[in-house]
Amino acid sequence: ELKLPSYKGQSPQLHLRRYFADLIAIVSNRFRLCPAARHLAVYLLDLFMDRYDISIQQLHVVALSCLLLASKFEEKEDSVPKLEQLNSLGCMTNMNLVLTKQNLLHMELLLLETFQWNLCLPTAAHFIDYYLSIAVHETDLHDGWPMVCLEKTKLYMAKYADYFLEVSLQDHAFLNYAPSLVATACVASSRIILRLSPTWPTRLHHLTAYSWDFLAPCIERLLM
Repeated sequence: ELKLPSYKGQSPQLHLRRYFADLIAIVSNRFRLCPAARHLAVYLLDLFMDRYDISIQQLHVVALSCLLLASKFEEKEDSVPKLEQLNSLGCMTNMNLVLTKQNLLHMELLLLETFQWNLCLPTAAHFIDYYLSIAVHETDLHDGWPMVCLEKTKLYMAKYADYFLEVSLQDHAFLNYAPSLVATACVASSRIILRLSPTWPTRLHHLTAYSWDFLAPCIERLLM
């Protein structure tokens, strides 16, 4: 985390960032890609946009290339979207865009050179499962009472944490926080929504190394 590239939020197309983050999320859901691939793709897009002035049409190619690179890095080969599948997407046909193999290879190469061939970039999605492993415990209280069903609460915890992870993709401001902090804040926000107490138990403080006061600004942004 300490060696992650700096993000300045200076892209001339920053106002389009939400649209392309949503596009990546929609396409990754369409092909059932894992959250780690989706988050890595958006992170690659953010870093690339931060460095270049890119036309809207070209941004579609960049966004899909980021998703392809991320899926190749995070997924099995069979799960990586094919060129013809990408060209059949509504966002492509609506804009009369057609990706070619040469197109994609050129963009993938440019992306890899930009990131110095290093895609080992941690995102909040890479931390969340580890934190979820102890996010709910049988000693936790729900509305001040013992939990009726531990397993059901764990399922809800995972769903809410995933929801807050997706919220964090919508706003580039979350890039100002370390990925592990964002993942921790997602767990903390989920505990608030589920009305679990103590809100931030010692076990989670020790595992994540984040105090409640340190998490508070990120939690507040997630719950806005």
